[in-house]
Amino acid sequence: MALPQEKTYTIEDIYALPEGQRAELINGQIYDMAPSSTVHQRILMNLAGEIREYIKKHKGSCEVFPAPFAVFLNADDANYVEPDISIICDKSKLDDRGYNGAPDWIIEVISPSTARMDYSVKLFKYRTAGVREYWVVNPLKKVVQTYFFDGEEDSNAFLFEDEISAHIFTGLSIKISDLL
Repeated sequence: MALPQEKTYTIEDIYALPEGQRAELINGQIYDMAPSSTVHQRILMNLAGEIREYIKKHKGSCEVFPAPFAVFLNADDANYVEPDISIICDKSKLDDRGYNGAPDWIIEVISPSTARMDYSVKLFKYRTAGVREYWVVNPLKKVVQTYFFDGEEDSNAFLFEDEISAHIFTGLSIKISDLL
């Protein structure tokens, strides 16, 4: 006797969701997104602003896109994510719907409901899709886990009080505690 098959969803199903309902699609499975807390939004906006100012000051060509912003990681209709912060350097993959490919740097600010996804499912998905750098910011534990996938892979844990250096931007270091 065959086991029942799980339904596989597509990007079309994401766009068919009711107005205001946010969800992500990873490997054909839909994951609902809960509303963000105040501290989550504060970290997201201040961190995005800090990175944007660094890029402007250094006359860089990359752009910072805070959520909600559509990222179509693979050339398929089974993967759609809305990272909290996407830093994009290859603008040729931008269109009116969002970004078609792997951003250079993704930052997720976790909440209790997203921790498992951000530390495991998305970590694997972002790494295999070609994201160069990935940070997971945990406001409850006041720690940041960084991953660097470009060249020699590296992973480190930092406290909010630590200066955290970005791998893809020389000279950019951020202290999360200064952003609160």
